[in-house]
Amino acid sequence: MEADYKVKLEVFEGPLDLLLYLIKQDEIDIYDISLERITGQYLEYLQAFKELNIELAGEFIVMAANLIYLKSRSLLPVDQQPPDEDAAEDDPRWELIRQLIEYKKFKEAAAELHARQLEQEKIFAREGPPTRGAQEPLQLGEIGIFQLIHAFQIVIKRIEARQDVQEIFAERFSVSEKIDAILQRVAEGARVRFSELFGAAASRLEVVVTFLALLELIRLKQVRATQRTLFDEIEIAAAAT
Repeated sequence: MEADYKVKLEVFEGPLDLLLYLIKQDEIDIYDISLERITGQYLEYLQAFKELNIELAGEFIVMAANLIYLKSRSLLPVDQQPPDEDAAEDDPRWELIRQLIEYKKFKEAAAELHARQLEQEKIFAREGPPTRGAQEPLQLGEIGIFQLIHAFQIVIKRIEARQDVQEIFAERFSVSEKIDAILQRVAEGARVRFSELFGAAASRLEVVVTFLALLELIRLKQVRATQRTLFDEIEIAAAAT
């Protein structure tokens, strides 16, 4: 693998987006978040970003430090909580919860405005109305990097659970080679499940390089990732299909 290869994405979500995604993934209410669990999950994502050499904004590190601090506070008895002039509540989670609620409101408002803009654009469209009952798959921009990282983590855990897998240090994989392999898989309109891209992977290294190749193809808009329902398996197809 190219040691200096770095993933540079044109659109990247922030730390609050990641926290909201983790909450939605666990299907819990924002008010019921566990600092211990969400901190562990957040740090796992940061470790995945580090392994994939994805450049992170400093705000991700700041949020990690804040989560660790809040987690440490939550482990202390109420009478031993450190003084915090800005905190009017005893629950150390409350300030984080308040941030998440406010940010979620802004995201929902922005999504509503975007939906209205799309509806407005359809008013002058010459095409006929879309066929009812036909559900379009979600586009990559709606899936987001966190869904892709989550799918990557699942594949990594599956590889590590296989007792027959050993790291093959003599074998070298390059991102460019994996790019060619993926393009061959999606040629002529073929759709490939995310997990199928890694079915023949013999090592953790090969999984990482394949995922980097996929991210590069997405960035170059040569392939697109779709997902029919929330948390359904991601499918990869050529951008033109």
